[in-house]
Amino acid sequence: MVTGLKGKSLLGLQGVAKENIELILHTARKMKNVVNSDNKKLPLLRGKAVVNMFLEPSTRTRGSFELAAKYLDASVINFTPSGSSLVKGESFRDTLLTVTAMGVDAIVIRHKQEGAPALADTYADPIIVNAGDGAHEHPTQALLDLYTMMEVKGHIDGLKVVIVGDIDHSRVARSNIYGLHSLGADVHLVGPRTLVQPEMEAMGVKLHYNLDEALDGADVVNILRIQKERQGVGFFPSEGEYRTLYGINRKRLTRAKKDVLILHPGPMNRGLEIEPDAAYWTQSSIQEQVKNGVSVRMAVLYLTIIGGDDSGITR
Repeated sequence: MVTGLKGKSLLGLQGVAKENIELILHTARKMKNVVNSDNKKLPLLRGKAVVNMFLEPSTRTRGSFELAAKYLDASVINFTPSGSSLVKGESFRDTLLTVTAMGVDAIVIRHKQEGAPALADTYADPIIVNAGDGAHEHPTQALLDLYTMMEVKGHIDGLKVVIVGDIDHSRVARSNIYGLHSLGADVHLVGPRTLVQPEMEAMGVKLHYNLDEALDGADVVNILRIQKERQGVGFFPSEGEYRTLYGINRKRLTRAKKDVLILHPGPMNRGLEIEPDAAYWTQSSIQEQVKNGVSVRMAVLYLTIIGGDDSGITR
């Protein structure tokens, strides 16, 4: 099977063909064998150069993209605002043109402004990979969530997946909805009315404002971080009230299926959106998501830069 990803930017999961999502997940499975091995080098991107342009703080995404490129033997440059000419007043466009002129093959971009990676794709020749743009999309996070579900459950089609929390400000939620729909999941959103707008129903999901109702029969519960940095004030009266009404703990999870899978994109606000008894439970794959993030991002870089299928990955 030949992918349609070669030479194409990954700006989001909206509109990405089911076959390409499945190919990324299948390729990530082979990449995970590399991540788990003693020799983590696979020379598939030898001679290629990847720039990580992170204009917002990040630990998991930035670190895993850097490792992904290095494990594939690419040259990597990490780019931050404080160490660039952006602080001198250089425009985003001129910065992109400068990086492009250096002959790089891919630019991974995180930006606080929605649409920044799409704008970059119009200016820059290298492949653009969206590592999160405002509250718009975060495609590789959704892909690693999908991979983790597939790894644990064996399939995604027909699963009841409940996404809990700050839906309105979450790029993770949007990318997950697109990916889950493509693979046939039954998607439910739950949170306060101030953070789950009725318009979201147009995306083909079921909305809830009562957590216990939403959790009934859930196969997967994906808990979102309360994004204080994107919120104004007044979305809920207090953290104590939010924890009481929407915080996930083991007692609450008895309403879900016995083999419910617990996910969280991180970083966690422990004691607010999730309690330690759920976060560190044996049915939580939160730390495994981090490992899977490296494998998935290896797959994305390989398939967009090199293309083809995964037949050349022998480990």
